[in-house]
Amino acid sequence: MTAPDIGLGNWFFQRSRRTPTRPALTFEGRTATFAELQTRFDRLAAALRAAGVCRGDRVAFIGFNQPAFFETMFAAARLGAIFVPLNFRLTGPELDYIIGDAGVHTIVADSAHRGVIDGIRKTLPCKHYLSADADADGWPSFATFAGKTAPLANGEPVGPDEVAVIMYTSGTTGRPKGAMLTHGNIWWNNSMSLLTIDAHETDVTLVVAPLFHIGGLNVTTLTAFQKGAHVILHRGFDAARWIEDVAKYKVTTAFAVPAMLLAVSQNPAFESADLSSLRTIICGGAPVPEPLLHLYAKRGVPINQGYGLTETAPMVTFLTSEWGAAKLGSAGKAGFFIDVALADAEGKFVTEPGARGEVLCRGPNVMKGYWNKPEATAAAIDPAGWFHTGDVGYFDADGFLYICDRVKDMIITGGENVYPAEVEAVLYAHPAIAEVAILGQPDEKWGEAVVAVAALKPGQSLNLEALRAWGTERLARYKLPSRLEVVDALPRNPAGKVLKFELRKRFVEAKSK
Repeated sequence: MTAPDIGLGNWFFQRSRRTPTRPALTFEGRTATFAELQTRFDRLAAALRAAGVCRGDRVAFIGFNQPAFFETMFAAARLGAIFVPLNFRLTGPELDYIIGDAGVHTIVADSAHRGVIDGIRKTLPCKHYLSADADADGWPSFATFAGKTAPLANGEPVGPDEVAVIMYTSGTTGRPKGAMLTHGNIWWNNSMSLLTIDAHETDVTLVVAPLFHIGGLNVTTLTAFQKGAHVILHRGFDAARWIEDVAKYKVTTAFAVPAMLLAVSQNPAFESADLSSLRTIICGGAPVPEPLLHLYAKRGVPINQGYGLTETAPMVTFLTSEWGAAKLGSAGKAGFFIDVALADAEGKFVTEPGARGEVLCRGPNVMKGYWNKPEATAAAIDPAGWFHTGDVGYFDADGFLYICDRVKDMIITGGENVYPAEVEAVLYAHPAIAEVAILGQPDEKWGEAVVAVAALKPGQSLNLEALRAWGTERLARYKLPSRLEVVDALPRNPAGKVLKFELRKRFVEAKSK
């Protein structure tokens, strides 16, 4: 028996045949059915094939969220080519490195980002440059590029171990690495999601996180398409519009990072907004502070935390709805078909409830490796197949995983381990604090000292003495900040994660010089 083609291009094609007239994608007031999207995918695929794109060639996209992202990705998949989504916030030199490292054959850019590509065009390996919107000088639009080309009749069959997408990590330290996600990785991730998360074919999911990030692309978005559900796509995140469209489209599910949930909760329309259609918000990217979980619970909106990474496509664990209240703050239990374990600094497995260790995972959704980086691949995936995440976590007595922090972020002060995320979750509840990050700085007496970098709510003020006095009843003394820095806002990457390396450069490294 021949194994079925579970490739990215084929499963959408299969969905379009079964529910051709069902709404698939709504963007800025326009809705396309599954059949209409498939025709657009196949027309672009035929044009790309005529332009020389072959199996294994890399096709990149840079731009804000828009239908052209999906057209590029699925068209490439229909040819057995590899899709490379690019972070639109990167600079020219950063993009030059990634595009060169991936050896991109064809690149698609929207009007807002063609300029940065033109600035590095002379050094790029690309053979074709396509516009995601209107024609521009040296940038033909999809319509011009495809002309009267007939849609592709048949997609190129692919094996589950062939690479479908190369997603470059955010590169907060060192050069970005391209995680190779295979067609099988994506299929198994989506299968685990559909078995773990209460997904319905009648769902309406709101997508506002950037699609170049694994959270925006593959927490609810691709699984919604696979299920036959309706995706409402925003060009970018706007709290007021998020609230408005939840009510307008009767949104049932959404993915968000904690910073987005915070912004929505602080919008004046939040208190009176109609959020009754929301069955769940799936949150990832960082632990959600408990006060925020309680705030949404009061509005009748459960937040289900999940844990995953780019390298795992992304599901590792998920907290299902029935445990949302009892296990508040947990990342849940492992998804179907994936194993999760903890290891100490010597690499020995940690099994005792409450004992912290690095989170390891192993399963069919774990990446093939890093593109062009065998050494980095070997360092991340050990001979037994365990992927080392770099995150610190612990299991409770019932086997639920809690994520504490990054291994490299842990602070050791006076021989005691301090996990910044734990301190941040407590200080977040301070009435003057809008957001906070905890860092460690060298200290002659204690080894390291705790530093708080906080952005305050409008009209509020705060000093170190007041913060320590407030925290004394809530934190052990060794966890209390010995230094407070106030900033307008915390620097974040497009996925919503705080860029602590920037804060370290400003407040720790600069001070030590």
